[in-house]
Parts: sequence; structure tokens; C-alpha cells
Amino acid sequence: MPKQTFFNLPEDKRQAIIDIAIEEFANNDYKSASISRIVTEAGIAKGSFYQYFEDKKELYLYLIDLGSQEKAKFLEAHPPPDPKMGTFAYLRWLFSVGVRFELSNSQLAKVSYRAYYDDRPFFDEAMHQAEEQASTFARQLLLQGMANGDLRADMDVESAVFLFNLIILELGKYILARLDIDPNELDEKGAMLFESDEAKTIFDSFLDILENGMGRGIMN
Repeated sequence: MPKQTFFNLPEDKRQAIIDIAIEEFANNDYKSASISRIVTEAGIAKGSFYQYFEDKKELYLYLIDLGSQEKAKFLEAHPPPDPKMGTFAYLRWLFSVGVRFELSNSQLAKVSYRAYYDDRPFFDEAMHQAEEQASTFARQLLLQGMANGDLRADMDVESAVFLFNLIILELGKYILARLDIDPNELDEKGAMLFESDEAKTIFDSFLDILENGMGRGIMN
């Protein structure tokens, strides 16, 4: 988390530093990303940077967390077309609006791509934040689905949350492998990959299994 001195900056100066940092980490891996380039571009002294952030790691983790915050704001500003839509219709809509967010925030999305598929420094710390957020979202979604009658009332919620998180957190990596895409190509293709018909078909296949299960059921 940045120091309070960073948040005390005028909003335009604070945003300029964030934008420059996003650009730097989006276009370079963690080891190659340069604080010197960031401060030069921002027109601040290097000593000032350390009044705002403890080190490069703190800035990096802040940007990853910022991606999650901005996505949450985007979802809040773009509510689903039907508040009463079922759980699985909602998940299909969520996948679509998530792609729209990444298309409109491509550089910030690249920072997250690099963190997950490329660099992986401080991976456990970054993933711990993501898993906590994903678990909270999944639990709320599943409980709401149970209350609405979309999901089985006798379902073990915590087991379902665990399974749901495995799919959501690993889905992007699986889609890349399934489509034989090198993660480094995300710099060029970005979220456009996840908007493709192939990616949507794979996502739908996961939802179909979640919704309908793998068992054949009782034969009459």
C-alpha cells in the first residue's frame, strides 16, 4: 500500500505517476521495469518516489490491486441487463463484461497478465489477494443462487467455492494452453484473445459442466 504522502498529492499528479507506472510494468517484466524511467517520465526526483512507495515491489503489488479495484468499479457502473437473471446467465454476462473492461483498460490488464503468466515474482502475495476477493464473490454468488432456487439447496457451499475458484483463477491459463498461445503474445493480443469465439466456447463448456454436471443421472 502506498504511503499517505502519495495520497496527499494533487489528484492529477498522482494519476500521472500511476499511468506512467502502469505503462512501465505493462511493457516490461518486473526485473526490467525501471523506477528511474518512471520518475524521469513523471518529472519527479527519485527520492520523492521513496516518499510515496517503500520500493518497486510495493508499487507493483499496488498496481495489481488497482486492477481489481478498477474492475469492481467497472462492474458497478455496468450492471447486468436483468437483475433477476439466473446464476449461469449472470456468469456468461460477467465473462463478457470482464472482457469489455480489459479492452478499455488494456495497459492495466497487461500488468495483471504479466503478474500471472509471465513474471510471477511475489506470486503468492498477489494470488492471496486475488483468492480472497474471488472467494468472497463466489460465496455471495452461490448463496444467492441457492436462495433463488437456481442451485441445489443442499450444496456444500465451501466445497463449491473451492471448485469455483479453481476454475475462475485457472481459466485464463487453461484457455491459453488449449489455444496453444504463448503467454508472451498477450502483449500484442491482450484481451482480444478472450473475446474470440474459441475462448467463449471453452468458457461455455465449463459453465455447461457446472450447470448440468458430469453424471448421466437416473435412467428411467
